[in-house]
Amino acid sequence: MAQLSRRHVLALGVGGALGASLGTPLLRNAHASEAWTAAHGISAFGDLKYPADFRQFDYVNVDAPKGGAFSLIPSVRAYNQSYQTFNSLNAFILKGDGAQGMDMTFVSLMARANDEPDAMYGLAAKSVQISPDKLVYRFTMRPEAKFHDGTRLTAHDAAFSLTALKEKGHPLIIVQMRDMVSAEALDDATLVVTFAPKRARDVPLFVASLPIFSKAYYATRAFDESTLDVPLGSGPYKVGKFEVNRYIEYERVKDWWAADLPVCRGSFNFDVVRYEFYRDRDVAFEGFTGKNYLYREEFTSRIWATRYDFPAVKDGRVKLEITPDDTPSGAQGWFINTRRDKFKDPRVREALTYAFDYEWTNKTIMYGAYARTVSPFQNSDLMVTGGPPTPEELRLLEPFRGQVPDEVFGEPFVPPVSDGSGQDRALLRKAQQLLNEAGLVVKDGKRLLPNGEVFRIEFLAEEPSLQPHHAPYIKNLGTLGIDASLRLVDAVQYRARVEDFDFDMTIQRFSMSATPGDAMRAFFSSQAAATKGSYNLAGVASPAIDAMIEKIMAADSREELTVACRAFDRLFRAGRYWVPQWYNKTHRLAYWDQYSHPAKLPRYANGVGAPEIWWSDAAKAARIDNKLEQAK
Repeated sequence: MAQLSRRHVLALGVGGALGASLGTPLLRNAHASEAWTAAHGISAFGDLKYPADFRQFDYVNVDAPKGGAFSLIPSVRAYNQSYQTFNSLNAFILKGDGAQGMDMTFVSLMARANDEPDAMYGLAAKSVQISPDKLVYRFTMRPEAKFHDGTRLTAHDAAFSLTALKEKGHPLIIVQMRDMVSAEALDDATLVVTFAPKRARDVPLFVASLPIFSKAYYATRAFDESTLDVPLGSGPYKVGKFEVNRYIEYERVKDWWAADLPVCRGSFNFDVVRYEFYRDRDVAFEGFTGKNYLYREEFTSRIWATRYDFPAVKDGRVKLEITPDDTPSGAQGWFINTRRDKFKDPRVREALTYAFDYEWTNKTIMYGAYARTVSPFQNSDLMVTGGPPTPEELRLLEPFRGQVPDEVFGEPFVPPVSDGSGQDRALLRKAQQLLNEAGLVVKDGKRLLPNGEVFRIEFLAEEPSLQPHHAPYIKNLGTLGIDASLRLVDAVQYRARVEDFDFDMTIQRFSMSATPGDAMRAFFSSQAAATKGSYNLAGVASPAIDAMIEKIMAADSREELTVACRAFDRLFRAGRYWVPQWYNKTHRLAYWDQYSHPAKLPRYANGVGAPEIWWSDAAKAARIDNKLEQAK
């Protein structure tokens, strides 16, 4: 699935009749001559790196010591989570602000291998059998799997969980489970999951990654309610101490049933993982210098360039590390809410792109640390790099000729490059021309919409650190006669407004996996455009884009996937749904030097694999204490 992070500031039901026709009868009616495929793992295209008898993932340190504490601020969020706050321990529904880290308290059917693009191997399920038509997956549960209270985790719990998430989970989960018809337990050990014909390629992967809840626990509780009651989990950690809006701790389960499974060896090494919450990035930085938390990935270039010279850095107690980010960077930009009439004309949206001087912003505000984003598949081979469509792309795009801009069949749109002055006159003249062509004239210094109203744009933001990036853009819009302003709101109000699509423009960053699939619907489909709480902030509602998403999901090989993604890229760029911003090709890490990590971090880890595969280093911690004594 897709996830949002600081780097990413920024991953709907099948009808009942279809479910009846594709349920258990399919399992019974398979032809005797057609063999089911038995597997210890699954991937989008069936390729697996690790054999059935593998002992551990190559990238972990199986000798890593257990113990110590890892503390950080949130840098990745999903579903109802916030970077700045939390008020609920239910992190898989729409209501409330879910606590970071709750995923560590549950297990899923299978676990990701982070050195492969999308492969998963058995966790709660030890194996799976797949029907010849790949519409039925029969998982065999591990008999040793159990919840934290010692009760057994069975196929009945898994079936309950998948059904509840499909019906009552966060809208993004519901969208991605649209092609899951049913989940049924034949007995304690056997879970049968049935998918719809022409299902999205990655839906089984998504289903296998979802948390498994206790059916008995929710027999007396509402699944879809925000709550601070600690749910019954089965994962490597359980909820420890917490204070709403301030911090939450997770305690390692010392006798965890899955600790010695191949997918878990060398992982989950800290006794305590603690998340600290701050409303302001500058205040959060001061918290790090004061050792209120010990690990930080830096997402603000100004802070990285100017403030990592405090004493603990100089004397080596805090380590700075830059690691490459080879994963798809994704899309960051100001997304334009095309649901609003004033943004319906693509010429208006293009004019907004010409008004933004990226070169000045990068040089002056961000210390030249970034590169320009141009594509939702930035930093991957899925993006178009130039030239007209290839014959393979053209076969996908040709049916929409005349329905989409002619540009789709030529060079892909790339944001203009300014002279770096902050107010490039040539680009502003181009923006003015586009606005005039769209019927937005200037009267008494104000740009008027075709209906005679003043053209106003309110930028919605939740972090003060973004104010400097908005100011020069708003100034340029003012020179075009546009009445632009920034509205800064708290995290709760921001999420409520964004989920209700109550904004003009707002910053979002997201990245797709190396094998994008069903998650594309949540960000770009017409269905998601009309679904409150979805990530389709721009309101993209295009039959051509919908069709290309289906092609992406149906691709049978990586070659087909790449072609479909590039065709999608051309369509999305031609739609002018956003004002592209920037991306970073590295992770900038700062941490108190009492941690260690594997020498080679896995390419596809969420970030850099912290805290999952890091560990506490007692020798380093002792050196820190010695340096502190010497400093006194």
